[in-house]
Amino acid sequence: MAKFKDALEYHSSGRKGKVEVVPTKPCQTAADLSLAYSPGVAEPCLAIQQNPDDAYKYTAKGNLVAVVSNGTAVLGLGNLGALAGKPVMEGKGILFKRFADIDVFDIELNTEDPDEIIKACQLLEPTFGGINLEDIKAPECFYIEEELKKTMQIPVFHDDQHGTAIISAAALLNALMLVGKNIEDIRIVVNGAGASANSCAKLAIALGVKPNNMIMCDTKGVIYKGRVEGMNKYKELFAAETHFRTLEEAASGADVLFGLSVKGAFTPEMVASMAPNPIIFAMANPDPEITPEEAHAVRSDVIMATGRSDYPNQVNNVLGFPFIFRGALDVRASCINEAMKLAAVHALAKLAREECPDSVSKAYGNEKFCFGPRYIIPKPFDPRVLLHVAPAIAQAAMDTGVARQPITDMDRYIEHLESTQGKSKEIMRMIINKAKSDPKKIVFPEGEHEKILRAAQALVEEGIAKPILVGDRNKIAQKLNELSLELDVEVIDPAESELTESYIQELYRLRQRKGLTLSESQRVLRRKSRTHFGSMMVHMGDADALLGGIDTHYPETIRPALEVIGKQHGLSSVHGLYMMVFKNNVYFLADTTVTIDPTAEELAETAILAAEKVRMLDIEPRVAMLSFSNFGSVDHPQTRKVKRAVEIVKERAPDLIVEGEMQADTAVVPEILEGFTFSKLKTNANILIFPDLNSGNICYKLLHHLGGGEAIGPILMGMNKPVHVLQRGDSVDDIVKMAALAVVDAQTA
Repeated sequence: MAKFKDALEYHSSGRKGKVEVVPTKPCQTAADLSLAYSPGVAEPCLAIQQNPDDAYKYTAKGNLVAVVSNGTAVLGLGNLGALAGKPVMEGKGILFKRFADIDVFDIELNTEDPDEIIKACQLLEPTFGGINLEDIKAPECFYIEEELKKTMQIPVFHDDQHGTAIISAAALLNALMLVGKNIEDIRIVVNGAGASANSCAKLAIALGVKPNNMIMCDTKGVIYKGRVEGMNKYKELFAAETHFRTLEEAASGADVLFGLSVKGAFTPEMVASMAPNPIIFAMANPDPEITPEEAHAVRSDVIMATGRSDYPNQVNNVLGFPFIFRGALDVRASCINEAMKLAAVHALAKLAREECPDSVSKAYGNEKFCFGPRYIIPKPFDPRVLLHVAPAIAQAAMDTGVARQPITDMDRYIEHLESTQGKSKEIMRMIINKAKSDPKKIVFPEGEHEKILRAAQALVEEGIAKPILVGDRNKIAQKLNELSLELDVEVIDPAESELTESYIQELYRLRQRKGLTLSESQRVLRRKSRTHFGSMMVHMGDADALLGGIDTHYPETIRPALEVIGKQHGLSSVHGLYMMVFKNNVYFLADTTVTIDPTAEELAETAILAAEKVRMLDIEPRVAMLSFSNFGSVDHPQTRKVKRAVEIVKERAPDLIVEGEMQADTAVVPEILEGFTFSKLKTNANILIFPDLNSGNICYKLLHHLGGGEAIGPILMGMNKPVHVLQRGDSVDDIVKMAALAVVDAQTA
């Protein structure tokens, strides 16, 4: 009961429903209004009249999909009618936007006449780039889609049919791979003869299932040649030459059961009668034809999938339609054809066989996913689905001649798709591309750690860096074997390395007047501190940068690096920087991790070093030195310190845009800044320098956890050579990002 109340509260709280229309152009002034509407809007109208394709240039048509329904088959609830189906259609719009950045208008048509639905969609063609038919009952849905595909020049896709088919077909390919069966040899039983079942059967045949090995059942039993009762032309396509007459008979000896019917349709006895290593996709919603617990109680060798999120292998249509439309829209495809559907199947199947990133595990309560019986389909919150499926769809559209605007550079297109997932993707892709242009040697002192090993593999595969792993050679080999990783990188074991003796002598030379004996130097490098060893590698030029700290406290990484590598000559301290990435903006915050109560001199150093780092990323720095005062509005030792720091920065870096002392909102809200006409800072700052560690550390953590900013860092500034620190709990993706930053840092060192 609580869940039902939560659902109603979710839909009714605040602004009613789940969607709103948001303008993409300013409309704040009379000048804006004259461009948005009369008289300026006349110009794009005339341009489109002359060249209809200009509608994609001057309007939102190319990124706008209509979700069209009459509510005759709403979820598993039946014919609720157009109005009652509206929450589902709004929900569909959210998924289009969330997963593929596609805008949607939901259109509920109050008619059960298929010809009226066809006519309505045809009349809407000038408005939309594509049409997603939804929750329309069979067999009318078949006729509607067929007629629209014949008569319209934009993609039309009935997701209830093809979405389920595509996802389940991808899962089927992977399940067959796991059990070692060929699709041409299997016998498959499909229980259900509605929209989804029809499409699932067609797609399975397109993938290689022999038509006479496909048995379809409905409420009357097996659909066989010569059957009259309850037949129509769509069922007739699957009428088999068979002696089977019931679902129970058909299931006996079958390799695969596809359920697109009702709860309880499959019995334990049916499961027991199936062939060895059976595959059962019980996709009825909300309750499957048989639960995984019931099936596994009968057969330990069964591979199961359902439509439920609380079981492994969820056949979830959100893995398909957003990305299918994304690819189709981006090449202005005139339709979504069979080749495009098959491309989506193979792209999803292939993705599930790749290593699953930590970010996906985190989205699902830190559950680990590895290709196998419990993971044969990617997860909906896997960001890689967009990058695999949309390009596959676009390529298939081009290959089959239905793309009216082909993509000329697929790599750039994939990078563009990444950027739509958020500013962080765009920024990190730029950093990764810079790193790949000249990969450097990055030493990882914690080379035996699972996440380090996985990150090292990603770095090698993408050509971002040349990892060096420090650790016990045998333990690293054993761990790689356990993780099924093949990793061709340099491994350094301090206990046996030929480098160790020279490092011992050099460390002793560096620290002999700071309390370190020769024997202590030997102990530190051979057994005690791999961070010291990694730091020595950077110091001696055997590595270009160090990245450590995944399994240690922050000072345990910084201290050895400072003792061996040291800070840059002339600097009073080292400093910590965090990159905070939001949907449309990126900010750099310092010092957030190192200096507790900096002097004016140290604050100035922080600002100048931060600006250098930001320029390294091809971003023009705009620095705000923060305080609780605006340009002398409060006279206090703390504000005077910040004011002096600004003066020092201006003396040392006269070309740098820097202002302060100023309050945080003044720094980031242009409308407030406009009141200070004397300021060199004319728009919002992108580098925020905090007056002490208290404020900096508190701010970045609140922005990360409450403000929704992605925190990338800490980036250590002021070291003689590049050293960066990982955080406990960092994901493999976080490590890869930091390694890319370390490479870019080393390129400019």
